[in-house]
Amino acid sequence: MTITDVANEAGVSVSTVSKVINDRYGVAQETSQRVRSVIEALGYQSSLVAQSLRSSTTNVIGVLVSDIEPFSAELLKGVAQGIRGSGYDLVVFSDCGQGEDQVGWERRYLARVSTLTDGVLLVTPSVAAETFDSPVVAIDHNVGAPSLPTVDSHNLRGAVFATEHLLALGHRRIGFVGGRPDLASAQVREDGYRQALADAGIEFRPELVLIGGFEPRIARQAAAQLLALDERPTAIFAANDVSAIEVIGVARSLGLRVPEDLSVVGFDNVPESALSDPPLTTVDQFVQRMGFRAAEMLVELIADPTQAPKHVVLPTRLVVRGSTTALGVSG
Repeated sequence: MTITDVANEAGVSVSTVSKVINDRYGVAQETSQRVRSVIEALGYQSSLVAQSLRSSTTNVIGVLVSDIEPFSAELLKGVAQGIRGSGYDLVVFSDCGQGEDQVGWERRYLARVSTLTDGVLLVTPSVAAETFDSPVVAIDHNVGAPSLPTVDSHNLRGAVFATEHLLALGHRRIGFVGGRPDLASAQVREDGYRQALADAGIEFRPELVLIGGFEPRIARQAAAQLLALDERPTAIFAANDVSAIEVIGVARSLGLRVPEDLSVVGFDNVPESALSDPPLTTVDQFVQRMGFRAAEMLVELIADPTQAPKHVVLPTRLVVRGSTTALGVSG
């Protein structure tokens, strides 16, 4: 639908439609009402780019995310709730996990969205975006982006909760399938795993720690490698739920029972964790709340770009389900 279609339907010139859209003088009230009725009936929307060139604002918030997977889907629910009633629309930019050059993809889209949005939420970014012209808030931020406003969860405490839970069940050989090394959350979750072991007097064994990258394929490889050890772990803590669910699948393919032969803990508490077989014990980091708070921060930052960067850390809690049991318990 174009502005010409609106003009033809309303029986006026294109310039008259433009005046009505931009609330300019020189159009009779009756004509203006007729044009607005046609716009509503036809569902016409003026170009975001053209609107931004006229007013320097678009009333649009962008979310830049590499893929739409369980974690980002939950975040988007929270973001949508966070901007409800604010007057902003939401646009999601994603390469659906297809881009091998994640850093290059994020930089290109950060440059493009400056004319389409008033601000951007970066989800698990691979780049530090301090030099971006528009307001930016990072969720699950890059290790090298300390000056960006950020929203995160208490990853260290959550990882300690998860590891202490397995220790309390009698497990001592606990494997860890980590996340993306460039993300602060992944590093801190491994720190929490190590801290809990140290506090319990358990020697850290590097062969029990592998990178899962928050990616199903890499997590499967890591799980297979851990479970092929001569002294395999009796429990595995995975840095996100998707990886933990992959661990359960690999264990089952090897003839191992979860939790009787292998206890598994995840991190996130996405809906899929409760639906896995068995239901996954996990760390709840209140993902929707993260999205909600990040959206609130971005709206505040758009209104006042001079405010100092905020760093919000949300709590975590352990949710115990059927994927963990005491060492030696057999069904």
